[in-house]
Amino acid sequence: MSLDAAAILDELRAVERERAMRAADPGLAGAVERVKHYQQRRFSHTYSDLLDSERYRGATRFFLDDLYGPRDFSERDGQFARVVPTLVRLFPHDTVETVHTLARLHALSERLDSTMGEHLRDAAGVDAPTYLVAWQRTGDPAARERQIALTLEIGASLDRLTRKPLLRQSLHLMRGPARAAGLGELQRFLETGFDTFRAMRGAQDFLGMVGQRERRLAAALFDAPLDSVASATADPRLVDALGQLP
Repeated sequence: MSLDAAAILDELRAVERERAMRAADPGLAGAVERVKHYQQRRFSHTYSDLLDSERYRGATRFFLDDLYGPRDFSERDGQFARVVPTLVRLFPHDTVETVHTLARLHALSERLDSTMGEHLRDAAGVDAPTYLVAWQRTGDPAARERQIALTLEIGASLDRLTRKPLLRQSLHLMRGPARAAGLGELQRFLETGFDTFRAMRGAQDFLGMVGQRERRLAAALFDAPLDSVASATADPRLVDALGQLP
């Protein structure tokens, strides 16, 4: 097995370990599910203007549903795992790198979500103050920056791939064989990512907005004083952080 294939499979196994841990702990599983739903609401809140934009709606929806959403990605991940050796052998290196980046982002996000869930076990629901507290208790600013960087890297990779005109034709030709082989979810992800980024006619501005807003939010959440949350003090840093959450 090539080094690329082994690296991708290692990340997918890390995701599966997180899922197995949560499956054995219903309290944690429920908390993580609430975290994921809140994070999808947060993304919709942060990018409400882009969701209303004809140019950016498709790419924003792709990020919301396929990178940030609470959907169960186990079917897609299983398909990735089955096809990784073939993917590495047959596809161009930049396509393989895109899949590797996705796997890295997925593993990192699942780990952070599990930790957030540990801090929200006893919460009946997730709102802005409880999310802020769980975020700070989870900590690890370097991991949060890496999460943003990997998200932007996936977007930049998809943007580059749209400049390869033969790739879309190849994806279309793969549709029937992929479904027959039980790889329909993987096929859907690749086609959707390609089509939404091609429709933007350049992703630089979109990715710039995502990077700026995500980093501003992360900085505000880490900077907000937790004692002000408990006392409902109108500290400007707390107001800034909560104002960016739904």
